[in-house]
Amino acid sequence: MPELATPVEPKEDETDAMPTMGFLDHLEELRKRIIYSIISVAVGFCLCWWKVERIYDFIQRPIMDALQKNGMAEKLVYLNPTEPFNLYLKTAALAGLFLTSPFVLYQVWMFISPGLYRKEKKYVVPFMVSTIALFTCGGYFGYKIVYPAALDFLINFGKQFKPMITVNEYTSLFLSIILGMGLIFEMPILVFFLALMGIVSAGFMWKNFRYSILVIFIIAAIVTPTTDILNMCIFAAPMIALYGLSIGVAWLVHPKQRSARNAKQAS
Repeated sequence: MPELATPVEPKEDETDAMPTMGFLDHLEELRKRIIYSIISVAVGFCLCWWKVERIYDFIQRPIMDALQKNGMAEKLVYLNPTEPFNLYLKTAALAGLFLTSPFVLYQVWMFISPGLYRKEKKYVVPFMVSTIALFTCGGYFGYKIVYPAALDFLINFGKQFKPMITVNEYTSLFLSIILGMGLIFEMPILVFFLALMGIVSAGFMWKNFRYSILVIFIIAAIVTPTTDILNMCIFAAPMIALYGLSIGVAWLVHPKQRSARNAKQAS
């Protein structure tokens, strides 16, 4: 009687194989995630439109405080009868996008997750929480510290003139600062994915720390709406701190570092 073959245990790499999807499957998945995201943003827009005036009161509070501090009329103006309506549409849309951002980010993750190993999918919760938390912290930092300091400097600098600030110009400046700071605070998330794919490492980032500081100050000089050194430093300081945090993130998730830690634990 022939001996039965001993069953072969599947290797870890085989059980943790990356799932495969065809090109058309990717397109279908992308279409589905985009539709879900659009529907969620539309629902958020409807909810925010209901309270859009109160939302814009929150947006214009920094300029009102700066004008009041410098003894000027606390009123924004518009040059076209359609501007307030269009402004409220834009405000409700952006507020709706921010309100539904957790669901939209979840759709993004569901699209990219089929291309990851099972052990890498455990990062979904930290990814969701950290992305939203960092963007919120960046926006709050810009709203409470960066934007008021910039407005106070600009309004005080032109104190001899009578300001005629339009709602569109003010809102554009507000969004560029708040969204810019929110995106800047996403630096650890970007480094997380680059390090996870092995593109950057903690050692590389540490060796180029001096050059990174130079680049950070150049970016801060471009982004800041004023020309004074103080506001540029206010922009650059959190970016430098985030760069240091990103070095730690790269060390934690880089494939070589994880392999070295696993080998050390095994021994």
